[in-house]
Amino acid sequence: MTTTASDDSFLQGIKDCLPTLFGYISIGLAFGVVGVASHLSVLEIALLSILVYAGSAQFIFCALILTGSPASAIILTIFIVNLRHLLMSLSLAPFFTKYSVLRNIGFGTLLTDETFGVAMTKSMQNGKLYGKWMDGLNITAYTFWIASCTIGAFLGQWVAHPEKWGLDFALVAMFIALLVLQLQAVGKSKVMHYCKLIVYMGLFMYGLSFIMASHVAVLVATVVVATIGVLTE
Repeated sequence: MTTTASDDSFLQGIKDCLPTLFGYISIGLAFGVVGVASHLSVLEIALLSILVYAGSAQFIFCALILTGSPASAIILTIFIVNLRHLLMSLSLAPFFTKYSVLRNIGFGTLLTDETFGVAMTKSMQNGKLYGKWMDGLNITAYTFWIASCTIGAFLGQWVAHPEKWGLDFALVAMFIALLVLQLQAVGKSKVMHYCKLIVYMGLFMYGLSFIMASHVAVLVATVVVATIGVLTE
């Protein structure tokens, strides 16, 4: 007897994660190479991938290490950058109210920009999300990220100048691809609505950058524009 994956299955979560794996692999390899160029060991790169599990934060970590920043500054900066995960978790939380606190901690801990994008697209299509599906999505992404970063660290021993290969643009490229996928899943009217929010985001970030640090401006602008988006939906 054959079985088919449904929208609530772990296997379907794995399948829905597959299109993003090319991004995880490319960015993970890029981070491994950049990490070695930042004088991190293969073990340190693997541990960062396991414990931090945030591409942007890991690249920032490398940049701060190279500038000789103190540990307190590194921790605070990464904490601020990763606060966006709070907003993403809050957006998905209503779909998982029937699950235990421990399960929800698991969903939130392994949530990334990419899995959030896939989950939001899925919720727009079906109007609901399932725990097993989310586990399949998150665990697949997590596993491939760790493997890619570690492999990249080994390969990085033979790449002296990763920026010459455009590896520092890998993260931006993935975000652009996720935005395109999400816009394809919604109607034309919502696309226009989202385009307006993108413009608002740029204006707020630009204006706030004159009165506060750029990374703080990103966070504040995100909160303000997300609030506007919810109220005008």
